[in-house]
Amino acid sequence: MTSELETRYYAPLVVEVTSEDEGKQIRTVLERRLGVSRKLLSRLKLTEHGITLNGRRAYTSVPVRAGDRLELYMERETSEDILAEPQELEIVYEDDELLVVNKRAGVIVHPTHGHYTGTLANGVVHHWAARGERVRFRPVHRLDQETSGLVAIAKNPYIHQQLSEQLQRDEIDKRYCAYVYGVPEPSTATIDAPQERDPDDPHMRIVTPAGYRAVTHYETAAVYGRAADGSGAGEAALVRLRLETGRTHQIRVHLLHIGCPLIGDAMYRRAADRLRPWAAAAHAAAGRHALHAERLTLTHPGRRERMTFVAPLPRELRALERVLEHMPSEAGSHSI
Repeated sequence: MTSELETRYYAPLVVEVTSEDEGKQIRTVLERRLGVSRKLLSRLKLTEHGITLNGRRAYTSVPVRAGDRLELYMERETSEDILAEPQELEIVYEDDELLVVNKRAGVIVHPTHGHYTGTLANGVVHHWAARGERVRFRPVHRLDQETSGLVAIAKNPYIHQQLSEQLQRDEIDKRYCAYVYGVPEPSTATIDAPQERDPDDPHMRIVTPAGYRAVTHYETAAVYGRAADGSGAGEAALVRLRLETGRTHQIRVHLLHIGCPLIGDAMYRRAADRLRPWAAAAHAAAGRHALHAERLTLTHPGRRERMTFVAPLPRELRALERVLEHMPSEAGSHSI
């Protein structure tokens, strides 16, 4: 039986019943102690060894006593529709329940129509297969193709459910850095600007009062292109941002909205910015839009610990930063 359980199921979630739970039904204890969703409970009830009480299968309506041992077994799954493909992955953290990867720019997170290979999912599935792990690809959140940085991937349904709920409650702290045209005014602020699909182009988003709530907090970390004497508004800036909501293209849309679009963003830009004398060199250095998910803080559902992960600035954005730092001082007099 042990061999079957280890092969067929993930390591069980275990609850030791205390006197505080005496007389409560199993479903109540599991919801209170582990935060297990009703959807997952319903799924476990249909599984042969899904929920056990002291080693024997049990209904969720059964009352428990102090000293009882509850175990939840989730069946192992694989992403059979995702082709395993060898790929260089930068793994920041991994255990039996959670994987955090530093995604390269240019890589799509999940296969989509027309992009069935070369995605982060293809590489992660291959990584697990090579280790002999049967795991389904469950990203907790995603990044745009040209955005680099941290992506959290749950390795079982419970971890995915718990992290998704943290995301909805704004308990996952996602921090980004961005290099932008111009300098935000004020230097630190919150952008609270609803956004929705652009009716003229469904691939794009626009700020509109009729849109969904979108909130981004930012602070300006560095200003580039001021005159030699430090005067002038500056040509470009390094901005650090924290997302309160997670709308599609939210940072890119919000930065354009305040007049400071991402350097290198071919979709959300202002035509005049590309005429700046240093723009060509900056675009050549970055090779993509200058946005990086640099910091991710979450509560690990299995370990019950608050954890922070950091992804260093990638090579191409360091090259962009050097271009901006060595911008001719006379550029500081250029108005925007």
